[in-house]
Amino acid sequence: MTDSRVARQTAERLIGSRAQLLKYQCLLGFDGFVDEIYHAVEQRQSPTKFTPYAGIKPFGTAISAAAGKSASVEVVEQAVRMGGNGPLTAFALSTLGAPVHYIGMCGYPAVHPVFAEFAKRAKVYSIANPALTRTLEFPDGKIVLGQNESVNEVSWDNIKKRLTEAKFKKVWNDAHFIGIVNWTTLPHLSAIWKRLLSDYAPAKGAGRKLVFFDLGDPSKRIDADLLAALKIISEFQEQHDVILGLNEEEANQVARVLRLKKAPATPKGTASLAAAIREKLVLHTVVIHPTKYAAAADAQGEAILDGPYTAKPKTTVGAGDHFNAGFVIGRLLGLALPHSIQLAVASSGFYVRHATSPNREQLVRFLQTL
Repeated sequence: MTDSRVARQTAERLIGSRAQLLKYQCLLGFDGFVDEIYHAVEQRQSPTKFTPYAGIKPFGTAISAAAGKSASVEVVEQAVRMGGNGPLTAFALSTLGAPVHYIGMCGYPAVHPVFAEFAKRAKVYSIANPALTRTLEFPDGKIVLGQNESVNEVSWDNIKKRLTEAKFKKVWNDAHFIGIVNWTTLPHLSAIWKRLLSDYAPAKGAGRKLVFFDLGDPSKRIDADLLAALKIISEFQEQHDVILGLNEEEANQVARVLRLKKAPATPKGTASLAAAIREKLVLHTVVIHPTKYAAAADAQGEAILDGPYTAKPKTTVGAGDHFNAGFVIGRLLGLALPHSIQLAVASSGFYVRHATSPNREQLVRFLQTL
């Protein structure tokens, strides 16, 4: 099956999905950031005109050259906006038409203004103030400088105190989909996972929820913590259908701590790695998304799909979150892997080209051009 045929079939399936998506209540958590986006100036021509660094490598070369000396880097603000894996994924899901509840760091006791539009689209329960990130954005990636003190407030005790356990229990029990992201940044998240497993086991006869995990950048955590977190994620599969989403580097880190054989950095190698991680952790689905393609594995097998690669994106901050949202929409609609991957790469591809989250109609039209 060609990619263009998969794209057309996916567009057709998405066209009539509004009523079906409204049946699936989504619950996501628990992070939240105010993102300040900057471009780093390589050369300034005038008070209003400058040339930004063309990529992370030349910027890194300039920084390295300052070792033993000093350097001054001018940055120009591009935007101040809502950030965090959870809010961005939740916003993308709500824009595509899923009903969303969000628990996280969106301002406490009042919602921070940067989350105002999000709070109109989703039901937001805020339990802490957002952290702050200053992001240097380049065409080939980003460097995120974070001030993360408030992440310590995301704990089981604060969920019970600031949301109340009764409210949390209701939104948890009512949800068909659960998205739990940014484990790397939230130091108490593993403890929260354990309480969810012990205190929120599904009642006899209850349907299995679809639960999505995104680790964030686990290189910031020690291997023992990552291995323990993966074990907990595996335990969720006993009660629910678990999807683990990884970018290329995260997949390699997970494979290393699981002591899996190193896979070649090719589409086929990535698909095999997704299958190996899935088998090792006994999960429902593992999806891996390098920059130019994506691969996934579930019980039916492996699938690979090229993405609509954009050489000069308008933004890269949030691209992975939009990929995850598209993939989840595909799974909620019951689409097989090639079509779920197609929704994911299309959602991400539209976002990086336009710097805005696509609604269903926009995503259908975009799919029809692929």
